[in-house]
Amino acid sequence: MLSAEEQLEIIGKGVAEIISEEELLKKLKQAVASQKPLRIKAGFDPTAPDIHLGHTVLIQKLRDFQHLGHEVHFLIGDFTGMIGDPSGRSETRKSLTQEEVMKNARTYQRQIFKILDKQKTVVAFNSTWMKKMDAEGLIKLCARQTVARMLERDDFSKRFANHQPITIHEFLYPLIQGYDSVELRADVELGGTDQKFNLLMGRELQRDWGQSPQVVIMMPLLEGTDGVQKMSKSYGNYIGIDEAPHQIYGKIMSISDELMIRYYILLTDYSVNHIEGVQQKMTEGGLNPRDVKKELARYIVSQYYGEQQTLEAEKHFEAVHQHRGVPDEMPEYSLASGSRVWIVRLLVDSGTVESSSQARRLIKQGSVSLDGEKIRDENLELLIDKEFICKVGKRRFLRIKTI
Repeated sequence: MLSAEEQLEIIGKGVAEIISEEELLKKLKQAVASQKPLRIKAGFDPTAPDIHLGHTVLIQKLRDFQHLGHEVHFLIGDFTGMIGDPSGRSETRKSLTQEEVMKNARTYQRQIFKILDKQKTVVAFNSTWMKKMDAEGLIKLCARQTVARMLERDDFSKRFANHQPITIHEFLYPLIQGYDSVELRADVELGGTDQKFNLLMGRELQRDWGQSPQVVIMMPLLEGTDGVQKMSKSYGNYIGIDEAPHQIYGKIMSISDELMIRYYILLTDYSVNHIEGVQQKMTEGGLNPRDVKKELARYIVSQYYGEQQTLEAEKHFEAVHQHRGVPDEMPEYSLASGSRVWIVRLLVDSGTVESSSQARRLIKQGSVSLDGEKIRDENLELLIDKEFICKVGKRRFLRIKTI
């Protein structure tokens, strides 16, 4: 192991807050002296099917701990996922079924090992202990906290003040997340800044169970491609790590220069000194921000797809965006020659867009074109009598063929 001070410097990169740094340094010193790794916990509720770059801010910090020799526990909240984390919510989340949660959980298990070392990762499910907890145990857990304490949460207090509903089961969420730390005997728990109340609950419950309270490390929330909202599939501003290489590359190239630096800090292993140096050179005119963004895009795509596919993604981007060309390779969709098809139905059935409402919105925005000509009529019926190239937005292409 590196010294505790060296480890603290690596762990601290990009972190928003540590509670407390003194406790973490003490735990690291004990780990070095005993050569016994710390138990690092991070929980993820599988409420959506894919992991995006926003999730990887935490996962890459877990990888830092792995590289430093510590034991990572990746907790899949299959039980809490059915409740839904109320953090930052102005209304009660829609409950998911066990089947929906487990389907998403299987995707998480596959995707996390694009970042973490599978041999050094303990994957746990909080249903393992929560399904064994009877009514008496749940009542005793609830007795650990007061309603007044729960209403200290910013989102709960706002909803209460605005006479918006707060269901009883939402109060269970932070209690169960905190109890997870008791079961795992976590030394450190990672979470986003929006998780502070839940993370501190773990410290309180560990004290109640006679354990040493975990250190809490909070990571910033990564803004999505819009540069405003946190990255989320529901906001449509996410970059999924399972997306095609050229899609990831193109989305990264679309972010602002200001957001690019934040992505460098939170999504790469470059040192703070290196990033600050790059930023200074851009400010002084010694580096073109576009070239710096290309380096970022290459870095991120190569993490998930390797060098060869990264080079192909860059060629695709340059052909389509820098030279205003059409890529050589693109998805194809075949229709019977002489048939007619509604433009919205074509976009949905070909998988180019996810829904009819999205297709209509893109058409109204002028983001859909056929052979270079923008489509403005959402009711358009196409006669399929030749091959078309359909472009949606800046990065999606579809070759429509006749059969």
